[in-house]
Amino acid sequence: MLISIVAPCYNEEAVVARFHEEVQKVAEEMLPLGHDMEFVYVDDGSRDRTLTVLTRLADLDARVRYVSFSRNFGKEAALLAGLRHASGDAVIVMDADLQHPPALIKRMVELRERGHDQVIAKRSRTGDRLTRTLTARLYYRVVNRLIDVELVDGAGDFRLLSRRVVDAVVDLTEYNRFSKGLFAWVGFPSTTFEYENVTREAGRSSWTLRSLLNYGLDGLLSFNNRPLRAALWLGVSLLLCAGLYTAWIVGAALAHGVQTPGYVTIITAVTALAGVQMVMLGVIGEYTGRIYYEVKGRPHFLVKATNVDRTKDLIP
Repeated sequence: MLISIVAPCYNEEAVVARFHEEVQKVAEEMLPLGHDMEFVYVDDGSRDRTLTVLTRLADLDARVRYVSFSRNFGKEAALLAGLRHASGDAVIVMDADLQHPPALIKRMVELRERGHDQVIAKRSRTGDRLTRTLTARLYYRVVNRLIDVELVDGAGDFRLLSRRVVDAVVDLTEYNRFSKGLFAWVGFPSTTFEYENVTREAGRSSWTLRSLLNYGLDGLLSFNNRPLRAALWLGVSLLLCAGLYTAWIVGAALAHGVQTPGYVTIITAVTALAGVQMVMLGVIGEYTGRIYYEVKGRPHFLVKATNVDRTKDLIP
């Protein structure tokens, strides 16, 4: 069985060679078991010498494939590019910063041989800040009540995918991609195991608080239209409250005469309703913006350099 290792890279000059050494060791151990490997690296427009390192690795190891973007298109585009260029019977997606231990590859392949199309490595949150752990748990609890698929806390992109899962994910050509949700949406038999959280070998994470918040918002909006439905029900509720309040004011005027309305009450009501309207416009704008990008039909990425078949880059 041919196993493809797909590793997106962004400014990983300091660690990608070390990562390749580790997966090479695993490849040598897997070869007597009848499993060969290829390594697909996707340089997501790095600003350092990541591409130079990948080129050198390809010169030294014929199993190395690399794709370098013309600019930074984001991890979702890098994942898609890696899956498109992977030719293995099974594909393992992992980060190149060694936070996804290569030693777990053998366990994932063993579970694949038991008939699982997806083998998902779920990391523990050992070593994470308490605030981040609590925020993540709250996010997953809320999101799983809203979206149409189930996301598992700690289960990220580190997973093994069978060829039919890879083909199914690649066939989903939507521009606004949320891979964690897409992996859950395509289904197929899957299993999950937990591993201890590992710190980065070198370099710094490119994930900032802002990018994490945007990523979480993508997950919320990519797999449901419930925020739009919530806007509808909120509007109906406000209309009902306004009707009841109007009836109360008319009744009070008939019973006690006209009274001067409170200034604070009016300002509070106007401000609150204006805030609700802006939030709802923002929700509608998010969905409209996603439709806008889908209609444009632009490619998910542009390739600057590669040593693999360029015809695969022509897929929209």
